[in-house]
Parts: sequence; structure tokens; C-alpha cells
Amino acid sequence: MVIPKITPLKTIFKNKTLQGSIVILLFWYIAHLLINSSIIPSPFITIVTFFKLLRKDLMLHLLFSFYRIMVALLISLVIAIPIGIAMGLSKRVDGICSPITYILYPIPKIAFLPVFLILFGFGDVPKVILIVTIIVFQIQIAVRDGIKEIPRSLFNSMETLGLSTREKYIHLIIPAILPKLFSSLRITIGISISVLFFSENFATAYGIGYFIMNSFTIIHYEEMFAGILALSIMGLVIFKSIDLLEKKFCPWIN
Repeated sequence: MVIPKITPLKTIFKNKTLQGSIVILLFWYIAHLLINSSIIPSPFITIVTFFKLLRKDLMLHLLFSFYRIMVALLISLVIAIPIGIAMGLSKRVDGICSPITYILYPIPKIAFLPVFLILFGFGDVPKVILIVTIIVFQIQIAVRDGIKEIPRSLFNSMETLGLSTREKYIHLIIPAILPKLFSSLRITIGISISVLFFSENFATAYGIGYFIMNSFTIIHYEEMFAGILALSIMGLVIFKSIDLLEKKFCPWIN
């Protein structure tokens, strides 16, 4: 019989995520004591409420939000990566696309949510499109800049060695854009969650944004903070997933 190894407490508390969580919970508990109001419930009560709600419908709200973010992210990657590569490799394409990007990117896309609701209905589609229109430009610019930072001498070396276009992409272009791509993903995820929270307050019955604001409306502050906690955990899972992918595909920067 193999006896499983028990992880020492000292090792557990060396975990950076755990350390950060403890600091946040500490400040949260201090704020709860100072304000002394149900507006900021105790973190312990909130955590208990969170697990109770998971048995009901909180998990469903989380899954809807997660689905919308992942679909928007995948669509953005499919659109932005080829355009970003073309911009990075061709001055002509960059000269055409960059002005368009610089004009459209600063526009607050949230203002277009009513238009998307009218055009695409009241389901997931307008919310996904809204997120795509915000994050696609960031990914596109990150990919373009990653290619532009490649020294010209490396391209010349590839040509001298007689490598095919496919080999240039595998050994030079893709490794060059991956670090920038993962960095842009971290930024876009934060923005995506913020935008999703806003968009889920309109014409929907499921989503963590809807759950939080509905709990606020009916003055269930423990449930509201449980929803905020769920939103934070969802973001943490996505960020950690990006970190794992970066370690796998960009081992040279870790």
C-alpha cells in the first residue's frame, strides 16, 4: 500500500496565490470591522454563502459568463493574429491597417451595446461582439509589435539557410509573437471581465454580472459579495491558465 505524501504547511504557505489571497481577506475583514455594516459582510460569511450558492444557480451564472468570454477571446484571436502578422511583415498592410486601428480603438465600444442589442437580439451574440470589438485591437497590435521587434538579420539568416515559409513561421515568427500575445491576453482578460459585467446587466437572466446587480437590487449583500468572489475566482482561473500556457510554449522566458 502506497502512503500518499502530505504537503507540509510551510510549503503550502509559500504559494504566492495563497499569500495574496490571505492579504486580501485580511484587508477585507478589517474593512468589515471598521465600517461595521451589512454593506460589507464578513469574508467568512461570504465564503460560506458562496459555497451554498454554488449548489443552487451561481455555478450556472459563472458558466454563462465564462462561455461568453472564451468565445469572444477565440474569435478575437482568429481575427487579430492573421491581421497582426500581416501588419508586422508588410509595411504596406501596416500603413493601411494601423490608421484604421488607431481611429477605432480609442472609441468607447460600450456605447454601442444598445446598437448591438437591436441588431443581434438579446442573447449571447451582442455581448460576445461587444467584447470582441474591444480586445481584438489589443491582440492585433501586440502581434504586430512582436514581429517588428525581430531583428532583420534573423530574417536574412533564415533566407540564407533556405528555410521554407512554414519553417520561418515555426522557428522565428511564432516564437517572437507568443510572449507579446500572452501579455496582451492578460490585459484583455481584465478588460473582458469588466465589459462582460456591464453587458450582463442588460437583456439577460444569466451571467455573473446579472447575479451581482440583482443581489444588490434586492439588498442581499452577502450574495452580492459571493458573486464578486466568484467573478474573482473565474478571473484567477483564466489568468493561471494563461500562465501555464506561457510556461509550456515560451519556456525561454520563465
